[in-house]
Amino acid sequence: MKIIITKDYEELSAKAAEVMLQVVKQDPQAVLGLATGTTPLGLYAKMLADHKENGTDYSRIRTANLDEYKGLPKDHEQSYAYFMKKNLFDGLGIRPEQTNIENGMAKDAQEECARYDALLERLPRDIQLLGLGSNGHIAFNEPGTPFGSGTHVVTLAESTVKDNARLFKDIAEVPRQAFTMGIRQIMQAKKILILASGANKADAVYKMAKGEVTEQVPASVLQLHPDCTLIADEAAACRL
Repeated sequence: MKIIITKDYEELSAKAAEVMLQVVKQDPQAVLGLATGTTPLGLYAKMLADHKENGTDYSRIRTANLDEYKGLPKDHEQSYAYFMKKNLFDGLGIRPEQTNIENGMAKDAQEECARYDALLERLPRDIQLLGLGSNGHIAFNEPGTPFGSGTHVVTLAESTVKDNARLFKDIAEVPRQAFTMGIRQIMQAKKILILASGANKADAVYKMAKGEVTEQVPASVLQLHPDCTLIADEAAACRL
């Protein structure tokens, strides 16, 4: 695992943009595995600025997202489909048919997981972007998730619900389940980029990068990936 420590979140976002844009510019048909949450927002802002200033082409790029809340329609303002459209896709001119995400409103959850599994097999990711949960989760793969897991429905840990509650009017509105890409599929990406910012992530960063490889810390599996880069700001990296 390559580790880059930055002074602050702004520098973290700039370094992450360098990595992501290198992939896009080397292959205009690259498949980008994308993440939601607050951590990648700085990276996405840098990608939008680059597109505006330099005209980087996304017309043939394809994307696959990690996860989606179960029970939220794609036009709900807290759905991850809406998040991606608002914070990245519209500004880059990425059309809906270029994007892929689980259907949070699928009537048959098992069938939807099988559909997304099959899609990911046909769509190998050139780079997979990840955030890091305070309990060491990646995507919505909570502690205890088997490393061999495929797309599945997960009941969110209470710590994850609390972390995400800041985005809702009330914690009671936070969905308790989500569809998530499995750890097996995350590890299939050619390159992995994981971002961590803030002192509240310091324990998870240490366990991920320096601790035992264990399903109790899902992100620790990234130690086994042949091309994984961690970019962490000083606060998140303070225990390394």
